[in-house]
Amino acid sequence: MNQALGQSGARMLLKRLRNVMARGGTAQQRLNQVVKLIAADMVAEVCSTYVMRAGEVLELFATEGLKQEAVHKTRLRVGEGLVGDIASHARPLALADAQHHPLYAYRPETGEEIYQSLMGVPILRGGRVLGVLVIQNKTRRQYADEEIETLETVAMVLAELLAGGELISPEELRPGDGNALLPLRLEGLVLSPGLALGTAVLHAPELRLQQLVAEDTDQEVERLHRAIAEMRDAIDRLMASSDLAAGGEHRDVLETYRMFAEDKGWINRQIEAINTGLTAEAAVQKVQNDTRARMREVTDPYLRERLSDLDDLANRLLKHLIGGDFAGAARHLPDDAIVIARNMGPAELLDYDRQKLRGLALEEGAAASHVAIVARALDIPVLGRCGGLLSRVGEGDPLALEGDHGQLFVRPPEDIHQVFANSLRQRALRQEAYAAVKNLPAVTRDGVEIALNINAGLLIDVPQLAVTGAAGIGLYRTEIPFMVAHEFPDTHRQAEIYRKALDAAEGKPVVFRTLDIGSDKVLPYWQRAEEENPAMGWRAIRIALDRPALLRQQLRALLLAADGRDLRIMFPMVTEVAEFDACRALLDLELQRAGERQVRLPASLQVGAMVEVPALLWQLDELLKRVDFISVGSNDLKQFIYAADRSTPSVNDRYDLLSPAMVRLLGQIAEASLATGTSLSLCGEMAGDPVGAMALMCLGYRNLSMTPPSVGPMRVMIRSLHLGQLCEYWARLVGLPGTAVRNALEHFARDREIAI
Repeated sequence: MNQALGQSGARMLLKRLRNVMARGGTAQQRLNQVVKLIAADMVAEVCSTYVMRAGEVLELFATEGLKQEAVHKTRLRVGEGLVGDIASHARPLALADAQHHPLYAYRPETGEEIYQSLMGVPILRGGRVLGVLVIQNKTRRQYADEEIETLETVAMVLAELLAGGELISPEELRPGDGNALLPLRLEGLVLSPGLALGTAVLHAPELRLQQLVAEDTDQEVERLHRAIAEMRDAIDRLMASSDLAAGGEHRDVLETYRMFAEDKGWINRQIEAINTGLTAEAAVQKVQNDTRARMREVTDPYLRERLSDLDDLANRLLKHLIGGDFAGAARHLPDDAIVIARNMGPAELLDYDRQKLRGLALEEGAAASHVAIVARALDIPVLGRCGGLLSRVGEGDPLALEGDHGQLFVRPPEDIHQVFANSLRQRALRQEAYAAVKNLPAVTRDGVEIALNINAGLLIDVPQLAVTGAAGIGLYRTEIPFMVAHEFPDTHRQAEIYRKALDAAEGKPVVFRTLDIGSDKVLPYWQRAEEENPAMGWRAIRIALDRPALLRQQLRALLLAADGRDLRIMFPMVTEVAEFDACRALLDLELQRAGERQVRLPASLQVGAMVEVPALLWQLDELLKRVDFISVGSNDLKQFIYAADRSTPSVNDRYDLLSPAMVRLLGQIAEASLATGTSLSLCGEMAGDPVGAMALMCLGYRNLSMTPPSVGPMRVMIRSLHLGQLCEYWARLVGLPGTAVRNALEHFARDREIAI
């Protein structure tokens, strides 16, 4: 038999497996028959199945070819040996000389020392590794790609057997938390701020497929196309009937999501899976399992959130194929529902009744995820990255979601419940207070005015100018629309985004930062080499100067969007003055090009740079001669000053922004800017922290840019502050440790009734 089975061979194997699975008997008996069948069909001397047990241990459950006395005795930890490595990374492995691989782990009780080659695949279901399927040969065999794909398809059939609970009880793999009636506190990442009290509702129960092997592949392809068409129509109706505003970036997000449903690559992979002998629904699930496995180790939040959109689409497509209920739990919500999910796509959120939905908690998720963007538009608090959420929260559990500090209380006691109820009332009162002063200037009691701007990255953020009464947009992150798109936006599409942002700002200043991609901001459609330290690698202006056409296209779009209005452009991650000069030269070329084509030039053009790389601090004199403004990026500057990766929780909060080194640097930048009359601003977490902002005001900063929810509290703080008195007190604090400075400023504020 040809080693490369091909699609016809795979279909025959699947049909034989279906017959074995249908014969009855215990799950162990069926598993024993399955490994014999696979070994025979794939011309292998050995076929073994390892099943995941509690404690992330893989146990040999069935084998054809190894010693039978090793069954249920041989165990490997996840990550141990070749089998453990397959489970750890959830990806296939094919080796012609397995015994000389550095991860090879010899188990004498198995008798496998006579087998040279090994091919193994993870047994996946719903993104979880349930076990590992392995074949081995005595000779050094080069396994073909088609054989790997066949074994992956077979592993999917085995996943249904393992998931049935006959071999391993699902309860064995659930981590225990002691008494399930006791309170529990989970920590997570704030994706959308707010508070919520309510009842847990589990989202999207896992679908069980009744038939995996196709009788007629042509008919299955037709079923797939029909279901995809039905799904697209249903998504259009869902978007039309939702209570989201007609315009805004959340609409663009949903349009992008809709375009995923038309992705030819996604659809073609499902058709290929059908041609191996799977039903349409099994093919959809296999493609999604494969996608999850490939992206298992991806840490970039934007890429991971695109995966959640595909999960959403796959789930919807499965429901169309099997005739499932789309509303599900959403149709029978309690009046105070807090939805619990591993992850969620934006359209899934819209399935829920907005009048009853109080909050959302996710095991995964990122602030720039599509569901988080839509949730913020609907003012729904969302908590992400809650470890162990689905295993620790049950349907109907009382919950208290603290979306400002990233906490979820499960089965909260009465005292916590009362605290949350009071906080919700106080929060409503504060929002009323912020709304009452939003049109008043942010001026201290002694007459010093501070410009409060917002950070934005999507069109959905721009209406916050009116909501908060902010002076303008101090930082518009132009890269975010690139990350949620399915392909690189052309000049016309970019210009449309920037034009809408300027239109929505209604004359208020908008500072557009050119693309800051790289590091943790990766474009899903742009392949690039892995980097050991991406935050200090090929990113931002370094990419732009190495790919000048990329930057010129963006500058061209910005000039088109301005259309005679004021335009402010800022270059990020400038490390040397020569880099700014090179960027400015490209902008001059685009200005010349626009003039030649009679494009309406900006009424005024201001060009600036972000100060976030420490090397630039020793070149400030030269830089300030060239720029119209500078903006300090406090987040990256802190990261590089303290050599503390901002994405690593254990060190990100280790050093206070008010520590002497940071304070002195910020003071030097302010002094240099004041001496040359150069406009200065600061954007980052420090700007939105009332105590940090008090320090910045003493150092001479009068222009701050922050997240929209921070504007109201900052305005109230500034209007309650006498800056002269604060500066006198500040002089006594210079040189103290950061925590001491912070504590002293907090005491100063409380003693003088400054609202922090």
